[in-house]
Amino acid sequence: MNIELLERVSNIPGIPGFEHEAQKLVADELRPYADEISTDRMGNVIALKRATKPSKAEPYRLLYSAHADEIGFMVTHIDDDGFLSFAPVGGFDARTLPSHRVTIHGTVGGQTQLLEGVIPTKPGWLTDDEDRKRVIPITELFIDTGLPASKVKAVAQVGDAISLSKRFEVLNEEVVTGRNFDDRIGTYSLIESFRAIEESTVDVYAVSSVQEEVGVRGVPTAGHAIAPDICVAIDGSLPADIPFARPNQYQCPIGEGTGIYLMDNRTIADRDLLRGLMETCAKHGIPYQRNIGGGTDASGVQRAGLGAKATTIGAPTRYMHSTVQMCHVVDIQATVDLLAYFPRYAHSILPEDWS
Repeated sequence: MNIELLERVSNIPGIPGFEHEAQKLVADELRPYADEISTDRMGNVIALKRATKPSKAEPYRLLYSAHADEIGFMVTHIDDDGFLSFAPVGGFDARTLPSHRVTIHGTVGGQTQLLEGVIPTKPGWLTDDEDRKRVIPITELFIDTGLPASKVKAVAQVGDAISLSKRFEVLNEEVVTGRNFDDRIGTYSLIESFRAIEESTVDVYAVSSVQEEVGVRGVPTAGHAIAPDICVAIDGSLPADIPFARPNQYQCPIGEGTGIYLMDNRTIADRDLLRGLMETCAKHGIPYQRNIGGGTDASGVQRAGLGAKATTIGAPTRYMHSTVQMCHVVDIQATVDLLAYFPRYAHSILPEDWS
């Protein structure tokens, strides 16, 4: 495990539409290992590593995609006392927000300036019994920087990005935690596996996509341009190995291997691709689990152009879309290993008349 890289990938901000810093880091890390690298009109970073042992004259194309964006907010109003209202950019559970720190990425004057603030909870002495029973909706929450309006407005304006301030931590020798493991664990796995590919029968395209959290908006353009035969998205698997889950909901405990998606809200996994991924795990002793997931970049590539065989893999990630997301190092490494080895066998899942 490259903890230093994982920390850098996790700490850099990049909400949907504002992924530029994160994408620069990804491009810089992929470039030394790529035969070609570019950024498309949407902002997707696309790196190509050509087949070392092509299975045919015009090699099949395998696309790996991890999204660079993390859920965040946008400034919608600054009042006369300097308190900021905001809108979510991506899916948030309002219950998780009060008492958290945030960073406003101010753009007044044309250069980004950072402004720290907090999303406060309603003070107990101002609440009544009804307040204590309800979840305060995001429309009623605000950000307090502790500064007067004049100083806030000198830095921030409507439309500025806001990110959560929680940073990457090593919780113990087995587990790491951070605010955006959906999908920066995927970003890390994309980079590390691309570096580690030594043998491939297919051309491998590593795509760091944008705006997945607001409806899988970025990757379809990359899928259209690449026209892949196979797509493996890299995202968090959904563990239900905690006391909140009922026994019939239990799946994908952390520490037992990468999750391979059988189905999610947008995609039913291709049977041949599932077989190929699981056989790769068996050949190389890679621990894996079967996962029923949410929705990922796989859906955007599966239906682009002529289509592709598609599914998703990824480390089980506890508490996604909160500030305390958690992953096990065994699962992260298993994800990297599967992505690094699969290009040796990817061609074999395609039928002889595939075109």
